[in-house]
Amino acid sequence: MQYDSRTALLVVDVQNDFADPAGSLYVPQGEAVVPVINAEIAKAQAAGGGVFYTRDWHPPHTPHFESDGGPWPVHCVQGTWGAAFHPALEVNGPVVSKGEGGEDGYSGFSVRDPRSGAGHTPELDALLRARGITTAVVTGLATDYCVRATALDALALGYRVVVLTAAVRAVDRAPGDGARALAELAAAGAQLQ
Repeated sequence: MQYDSRTALLVVDVQNDFADPAGSLYVPQGEAVVPVINAEIAKAQAAGGGVFYTRDWHPPHTPHFESDGGPWPVHCVQGTWGAAFHPALEVNGPVVSKGEGGEDGYSGFSVRDPRSGAGHTPELDALLRARGITTAVVTGLATDYCVRATALDALALGYRVVVLTAAVRAVDRAPGDGARALAELAAAGAQLQ
């Protein structure tokens, strides 16, 4: 990937609960993305590109969690080990938190209330536009959920989107979900590299 001042690397949810085998919602081989992403961070920064991070940042109770009627185990609760970025990940850039108010926070660009469907927009789009970013390079976890949603929203907002396939991993709740997500992204106009 070639970076310049109008290109941003988006590092999606590389947090302990997803990227560590002890995490509550471990993505198989999630930790394998860390060195790949770190190399991309160095390349982006050397070329004057931006690096932006998203993180799930849930309250202890939310309709997003199984314990409160949602689809997911409790994960990435604010201030816990599980919500922290993987310790080997280089973090040097703005961090956008998702799901702080109990919303479903799949995309770095939008969240919605799981009961009412009402949504709002985190500050990621504003941060990118303030830097003059036109290309979003998407990496992180998980391919079939937060990476997919972030990349689709970036396309809808008019960004050129590149998904680095070596720097993503899938939950694959149903076998093949990750591959289907990548195919969907390619069909929507994302470049897969």
